[in-house]
Amino acid sequence: MAKPAALSPAALSRAALNFNEATDLLISRIKTDATATIALRDWLTWLQHERRAADHTVDAYLRDVATFLDFISDHQGQEVSLDVLTRLKPFDFRAWLARRKNEGLGNASLGRAMSSVKSLYRFLERTRDSFHNPAINAVRTPKRAPPVPKPLSVSEAQWTIDMAGALQDEPWIAARDVALLTLLYGCGLRISEALGLNVEDAPKQDHMVITGKGNKQRMVPVLEIVRTAIADYSGMCPYPRDDDSPLFVGARGKRLHPSVVQKQVKLLRAALGLPETATPHALRHSFATHLLSAGGDLRTIQELLGHASLSTTQRYTDVDAEHLLNVYDKAHPRAKN
Repeated sequence: MAKPAALSPAALSRAALNFNEATDLLISRIKTDATATIALRDWLTWLQHERRAADHTVDAYLRDVATFLDFISDHQGQEVSLDVLTRLKPFDFRAWLARRKNEGLGNASLGRAMSSVKSLYRFLERTRDSFHNPAINAVRTPKRAPPVPKPLSVSEAQWTIDMAGALQDEPWIAARDVALLTLLYGCGLRISEALGLNVEDAPKQDHMVITGKGNKQRMVPVLEIVRTAIADYSGMCPYPRDDDSPLFVGARGKRLHPSVVQKQVKLLRAALGLPETATPHALRHSFATHLLSAGGDLRTIQELLGHASLSTTQRYTDVDAEHLLNVYDKAHPRAKN
């Protein structure tokens, strides 16, 4: 693909002019008095020239602040002045957030909107001697909901593992990739946990001890297919296999780096037509989700994953519920009525 041509200085000037014109138009529509309008322009200038924020960032900040100022104007029944902004109470900020939430904004957008307003307030406190309002610090930014894990389907996980070695010319490296991905999916390990293993840690029985975050240890069961894959790779690896040597090594015999694994899975993703969410960590998500779908209880899955909090593990119930709803929509005779 050809690289797009760089904009000429004249084109850049036109783009900046168009952006500034759009900004001026938006500011002219905000219900503020002359002093507050000047302060607002000073804030935008600071964002552009001191913070060097991109135009789309400045635009997003301004639109958030504009909705806030117009809400306060309607709420107070007057143009917004700096004095009005200093007298607002926590309730005023919360009322605005509630309005925005009712308009359909999610927590992430609400958090960004509140950050925009806080940015303006911080700027005014630095540049206007009499401006101060601690009420804004009493308003908590809405928590962003943690993303729902994106597991692979059972067949996608199997394809990924089966094809893991197909893109490698060196047989022992192909065996290594198969063993590593089999371990990630079969035991639900983090990539850092798997690559941190030494030869002495390789599973020889039906369980193994894993040291996870915070040096906390947990015992995980190991399927025979996992033990066999690791044994096959170990038998083919051309480098010394002392007990304290890395279990998974790169082409030069050093401990395998996560980026190498991520690059290989990216190639697999393209070859198999898998989504962008198909990453090494997705195999850990798949391990948990497939166990839950098969009837595993959350407490057990929490122990297997090494989660400190059950709330972290509970994210997988959202995935399972989503799957059940999809099946229902496709299969139930009345779902399409």
